[in-house]
Amino acid sequence: MSDLPSSSPASIRLLPDLLVSQIAAGEVVERPASVLKELLENALDAGSTSIRVQIEEGGVKLIRVGDDGCGIVRDELALALTRHATSKIASLRDLERVSTLGFRGEALASAASVARLSLTSRAASDRGGHAWRLAAETGKTPEPAALDSGTVVEIRDLYYNTPARRKFLKSEATEFAHCAEAFKRIALAHPEIAFSLSHNGRESLRLLPSDVSGRIAAILGEEFLASACALDTGESLVPRVSGYCLQPAHARTRADIQYCYVNGRFVRDRLLSHAVREAYQDMLHGSRYPAYCLFLEVDPLSVDVNVHPSKTEVRFRDSRAVHQFVFHAIQRALSAPRSASAQPPTTIAAFDAVTSAPGSREEDALGRAFSSDYPRARGRTFQFNSKRTTDAYYDFARAAVSNATDVSASSASSTLFADEADAQREDAFDAEASPPLGFALAQLHGVYILAQNARGLVVVDMHAAHERIVYEQFKAALDAHRANAQALLIPAVFSVDAFDAAAVEEHAETLRELGFEIGLAGETRIAVRAVPASLLAADPEKLVRELLDELREYGVSQITTVRRNAFLARMACHGAVRAHRRLTLPEMNALLRRMEDTERADQCNHGRPTWTEIPLGEIDKFFLRGQ
Repeated sequence: MSDLPSSSPASIRLLPDLLVSQIAAGEVVERPASVLKELLENALDAGSTSIRVQIEEGGVKLIRVGDDGCGIVRDELALALTRHATSKIASLRDLERVSTLGFRGEALASAASVARLSLTSRAASDRGGHAWRLAAETGKTPEPAALDSGTVVEIRDLYYNTPARRKFLKSEATEFAHCAEAFKRIALAHPEIAFSLSHNGRESLRLLPSDVSGRIAAILGEEFLASACALDTGESLVPRVSGYCLQPAHARTRADIQYCYVNGRFVRDRLLSHAVREAYQDMLHGSRYPAYCLFLEVDPLSVDVNVHPSKTEVRFRDSRAVHQFVFHAIQRALSAPRSASAQPPTTIAAFDAVTSAPGSREEDALGRAFSSDYPRARGRTFQFNSKRTTDAYYDFARAAVSNATDVSASSASSTLFADEADAQREDAFDAEASPPLGFALAQLHGVYILAQNARGLVVVDMHAAHERIVYEQFKAALDAHRANAQALLIPAVFSVDAFDAAAVEEHAETLRELGFEIGLAGETRIAVRAVPASLLAADPEKLVRELLDELREYGVSQITTVRRNAFLARMACHGAVRAHRRLTLPEMNALLRRMEDTERADQCNHGRPTWTEIPLGEIDKFFLRGQ
């Protein structure tokens, strides 16, 4: 029995200062990238305009950060290496509205407890003097050193005195990758500052001072910037959201480009991430992820940044308000229609209205499609309803696409190269007057619309585009409680089972709100008397059977709440124009104009792109023009 350990509690004792610092280092110094982040934040708080980072062996052998900031006076060098010593806060009020990045006063002390640290600095106020250097492990007496200005911090042999912790580090390449990522996160938020990063003596990245877009292009690439949409709620407003978010059509297969900043501090916040995901709803295809670089500015009093040792988590005083603010800002940026007009022109003919008039003359239909003053690029207003413009474009399209009209090929080819025809073409297609998606030229294999705009060739997936238009119409109608039902000339009557018949009788009012008028025509037979106007071309029996399947599987409450958008998307697919349907030029142009005035028209309901653009320069390259 004497070999068993004693069950009596151990005596309570104070931990040695070194052990306390090493325990704290476990929270702050997770890996070399953690040290680099803390040193970069201190350099930024010092008012630096240029920061130089040198790394060796992934940061395990050396991390050196030099800046040209305000520096540290000689008598405070030793104090800077002490735990809970900082120049950035002095009271609880300062902590509540802290605007600096590093404020805990633990970074240098924690790093010094698990590495060989030296601090060299020359204070900006020390005119005519020289720099001083202090090695944390050798004593508390600074020594003279050579340094023009600012501060240089060297961290050597990380975890040399705690080998067990060093074993958890990954390979040199992996650790440097983490260091480079931490470097980029800091540099993205401070484009006005010059940065340089080298690894094992080779320069990895050099960033010159620039604006936000220039810094994003330098770090995330020109392709990201070209495929992203900018958002800014206004410089004079607080809160404010600015930055760039990638268009849904260019979403990524990994969540690797997601940068979110609160008052210049990189954060990983669930609230903000959820707001972004909600804003991208209905626009992402499959399991793709949004990419963004967003900057949120709020009153420091409304956010608590002191909730996690690594300071990558924050807590908002009014989290719901922040969530909705960010959500709506991103949603507006992603959903903005391409039309320059604030509201869709009220006199533009609906695509369905044009397609439902096959007996009308094409000239008249085209006139109805453009029967509005259409404000376009450069603030000009163009009268598309004028007979001259309509006739000129129609003549050009007829000559360019001979099979779209009744003009013979020989007639078109005889005037194609004539001076008069060229003048007519130039007059008809004014680059400044061209709408964003241009004018339709032809239909390709009954699936795609080919159009010409000021930049080149536009290719549109007509089914996907019309599907988004119908979907947005559904949502707007339900939100306004004005579902537009269209009575069927002959009701569709068909047999269903007893459960479906009961569902029709029980949920008749809800079905009417969705635009369906369905009644019983017997014990197991129902009659569909009206459907939503946008679904008039769909098969009413197939449409209603799918609706009843949704009702049985999810219930009416789910369809009208959490599954509402998914249900409307499926209905819109039925109402969209089908592939391989031949469209006339007026019908194609009416569809293009509708796309320009519809929110989120760049993607269909499943997140697939609805159109793409091939610049004229790319076409010229293919034919070696100018080479």
